[in-house]
Amino acid sequence: MTGNRILLAVTGATGMLYVPELLSLLAEQEVEVHGIISGSGRKVLKLELGLEDHTQLAGVSRWFAIDDFTAPVASGSSRYGAMVILPCTMGTLGGIAAGYSGNLIHRAADVTLKERRPLLLAVRETPLNRTHLRNMLSVQEAGAIICPPMPSFYMQPKSLQEMARHFAARICDQLGVDVQVPRWSGADLNP
Repeated sequence: MTGNRILLAVTGATGMLYVPELLSLLAEQEVEVHGIISGSGRKVLKLELGLEDHTQLAGVSRWFAIDDFTAPVASGSSRYGAMVILPCTMGTLGGIAAGYSGNLIHRAADVTLKERRPLLLAVRETPLNRTHLRNMLSVQEAGAIICPPMPSFYMQPKSLQEMARHFAARICDQLGVDVQVPRWSGADLNP
């Protein structure tokens, strides 16, 4: 990842428990984070984490309004090392796949792709239909990283927070941000 600043977009899919864990890991590495949140993202944040205001998320130093196309992130001349959409709705994925800039999240993602910077989409839906799969393939072919928030259990997490932290560390790995978390070192399955 070039630069030490990341743009985080939060949309209205389920999976808000991953957001504070990602922000915590990035803060530990002194990565500056700017954010955008959709209206639905605000509602789901309140529903899942009980946060009345998205500015209560520790670790975001600057928030941009979803409809502010004059924000720095709307231009390729802004210097962000990467963009993460966590969680990413299928509607947001579809907008990005179509090159539609209906809001600042779409526009910032388009800018990230055109500037060949890492764009990670933690797409959240199940089951997947053919349109979802086509859209994922389309953005992946354009350079995005598709990283659904699929928890792993081989590290035997003791809590949802621990599970979310492990997935957040996987996001950091994809961005080239070195974080210190327990790592898989193999298992002896022979009796």
